[in-house]
Amino acid sequence: MPNSASAKKRLRQNIAQRLKNRGVRSAVRTQVKKVRAAIKDGDTEKSETEFRAAVKSLDQAAAKGIYHANKSARLKSRLAKAIKAAKGVG
Repeated sequence: MPNSASAKKRLRQNIAQRLKNRGVRSAVRTQVKKVRAAIKDGDTEKSETEFRAAVKSLDQAAAKGIYHANKSARLKSRLAKAIKAAKGVG
């Protein structure tokens, strides 16, 4: 438990930020799942639409420091690769 006033404030801030980060992380995961589900169903048009939304949310999460930039890039790359494979391109 924190003893000083500044440590108590830091604890309150950490708890609030952790809850915000959890919400953003959950939203990103949901968006990625939507892309994967659309790819699995073979709906390339829907998968591309969902992919654009996923890219935006991944970029925002990386900019906020919730996801590491390389993790965000890796996820985007793998999703794009899966969409191309589903389309039968390259």
